[in-house]
Amino acid sequence: MASTTKVQPVDEVKDPVPRNNTDLNKPQTSLIIGGLIAGAILMIYLMATENIVQPLLLVIGLLLGYTLFHARFGFTSAFRRIMSVGNGQALRSHMLMLAVAVTLFAPILAFGYSFFGEGVAGYVSPVGVSLLVGAFMFGIGMQLGGGCASGTLYAVGGGRSVMFVTLLFFIIGSTVGAYHLPFWTEDLPAFEPVSLATSTGFGYGGAWLLSIALFGLITWITLVVERKKRPPKMAPKPSASGWRRIFRGSWPLFAAAIALAVLNALTLMVRGTPWGITSAFALWGSKAAQFLGIDVASWGYWQGANAAALEASIFSDSTTVLNLGVILGAFLASAAGGLFKFSKMNGKNVTASVIGGLMMGYGARLAFGCNIGAYFGGIASFSLHGYVWGILALAGTFLALYLRPLFGLSVPKPKDSFC
Repeated sequence: MASTTKVQPVDEVKDPVPRNNTDLNKPQTSLIIGGLIAGAILMIYLMATENIVQPLLLVIGLLLGYTLFHARFGFTSAFRRIMSVGNGQALRSHMLMLAVAVTLFAPILAFGYSFFGEGVAGYVSPVGVSLLVGAFMFGIGMQLGGGCASGTLYAVGGGRSVMFVTLLFFIIGSTVGAYHLPFWTEDLPAFEPVSLATSTGFGYGGAWLLSIALFGLITWITLVVERKKRPPKMAPKPSASGWRRIFRGSWPLFAAAIALAVLNALTLMVRGTPWGITSAFALWGSKAAQFLGIDVASWGYWQGANAAALEASIFSDSTTVLNLGVILGAFLASAAGGLFKFSKMNGKNVTASVIGGLMMGYGARLAFGCNIGAYFGGIASFSLHGYVWGILALAGTFLALYLRPLFGLSVPKPKDSFC
């Protein structure tokens, strides 16, 4: 008889759940076929109406979503584990991801490598009140909402019903944040953007060495903390074995970390900027508001370079296409593992999702991005604001550990078997 163990569920809000084994369910063939058809239709539409960049980004988005779901690669859960019980395994996977990313980004940014000759630019943003408040808000919001920006997208693709609520209010929060952004960025103090490569005299080579040293230091600190606290381990994930694991998961965190870094570098060379998520939410919400008769075009956020995006089709927006790809890729990954299933909702987790979604959306606009655009993309671009974002989001996470139980959400404890 197979022994009972606890495995990490698709819904990371819950504690690890008992199963008789760690095997996946049978593939949900009808859902896979439906997802492939939807992807093919969207691909054909993009090829017929947009330039070649958009279909390529759809493919990259699919791979991003597939990777995120198969590894359950979390930012929210990684921050929660290190701040609650000192488990740094997932945070160390972030450091590996960032190390690979800066190694790839350095020559791309230094020499302007791109596939279509459009030029490349990293995410380098100011450090000021807007960033500090926004990142702190985002840290709280992602713990209440049950996932970060990337986590929200891949959880929606995996069928977590409450994450549709998080996504809706993420969009609303992003739209309100876009409306208020000129106050935060123009009326409140901020320093000029700081690049470790171009603002310091280090150059990209020196900035790369400094970045690798910082990632190594953070990795060492997590190991020291673990030796001292002896935290519970991460629960195993349901998985296929052998070569089937490539297509049906679950992938090791280190494999996903490398894949995400490579895909982010490809995104940089395809569209000229790194992977981002939340600017599309502000666009979707603003278009909806415009449809309802609100004069969105007069907002400061939609002046200048952003004005064209508001007037164009959402399928002309590269971030929108990436987001759709992530959702579809996660859907295909969940169906391949036989794991797609709409989850239950209740008053408490819906309320938490509303609050968390609003805080993440608003915070992401103030902080010049989310866990992907600011933290991943900012640090990979050698921007100081990416590191500041991570510190403030960790601080928000710490506060949220005391708020989560109010909504029936779990917090890892030192005496747990798994976290």
